[in-house]
Amino acid sequence: MTALSLRGLHKHYPNRPAILDGIDLELRSGEFFTLLGPSGCGKTTLLRIIAGFLTQDAGEVIADGERIDRLPPHRRDIGMVFQDYAIFPHLTAADNVAFGLKARGLPKTEIAARVADGLRTVRLSGYGDRLPAALSGGQQQRVGLARAMAIRPRLLLMDEPLSNLDAKLRIELREDIRDIQQSLGITTVYVTHDQEEALAVSDRICVMQAGRVEQVDTPYQLYRHPTRRFPAGFIGTMNFLPATLAEGGLLQGGGSAWQLPDSPAAGPVEIAIRPEAVLLDPAERATHPGLDLPGHVRKTVYLGREAQHSVTTAAGEVIVQVARPQPSALQAEGQAVLLRLPLAELALFRPDGTRVPLSL
Repeated sequence: MTALSLRGLHKHYPNRPAILDGIDLELRSGEFFTLLGPSGCGKTTLLRIIAGFLTQDAGEVIADGERIDRLPPHRRDIGMVFQDYAIFPHLTAADNVAFGLKARGLPKTEIAARVADGLRTVRLSGYGDRLPAALSGGQQQRVGLARAMAIRPRLLLMDEPLSNLDAKLRIELREDIRDIQQSLGITTVYVTHDQEEALAVSDRICVMQAGRVEQVDTPYQLYRHPTRRFPAGFIGTMNFLPATLAEGGLLQGGGSAWQLPDSPAAGPVEIAIRPEAVLLDPAERATHPGLDLPGHVRKTVYLGREAQHSVTTAAGEVIVQVARPQPSALQAEGQAVLLRLPLAELALFRPDGTRVPLSL
């Protein structure tokens, strides 16, 4: 069931490139949907149009079959969690959570029950009488989350709610947010520029660039099977190496060549491969056909559960990640190595950013 439809949304400002350039999205009921992209890509503008804080130049916002972009923000039945907490400093945690309920004129008994339930859901039972100044940043953000959920909105919007927290607290709170969202089944639109955060919490992710949608997919599909060059490079670490497709499907790069089973159109391409997919071990190379690249180790970084090698090759620098490395896998700087890029792990992208379809 579709909970939110965004149809043909455009937003422009004078003498500037389009902030939103034709956004079409469909969100499912109960889905945790993340807008991911670099600063200035339009994700926060899109969220604010959904909330009613900005007006689009063209297009429609439809929630549960109702066109809500003609309604003022307070009539859209939307909960909002902001980056800077945005809770009232002069009100206790309980009064902050109750604010939207009082504005709706609910009975006192129901307000009290919803406040208690909201604080319990965000693990702040017993903190209701505290002012924000007596709460940590993570606790204040939990109050903001409880306040947004207390009105039982049909949509929950979250604008980079964890960006002001330290790294450890961000990880803890993102898990809490995901657990709470799943337990309540509220359709959620979440904005972040943090790739790992998006992968950890989302049912689906919309990768945006320059006001346009690059790809919408599950975290797994975005990481393993990006359909365009931008999301391939934006999510996680990706090696990109220049190559050429010759007539008849001959892939040439870094002094190596391989005959592809397909015959895609000839022309320049980029080879894309994840660091963990590049092979160093001779036994693994023997069982995975692909392109071979000789090189020299420029740097090795040991990180405990993995080692990361930066290898200089004729095609460019390649990052190689080895999981659970044994001493023999810790290559010395300057050591000559032979890399294999398994064909099954390669993606090829043309200069316009589109992916070359292959049957590997």
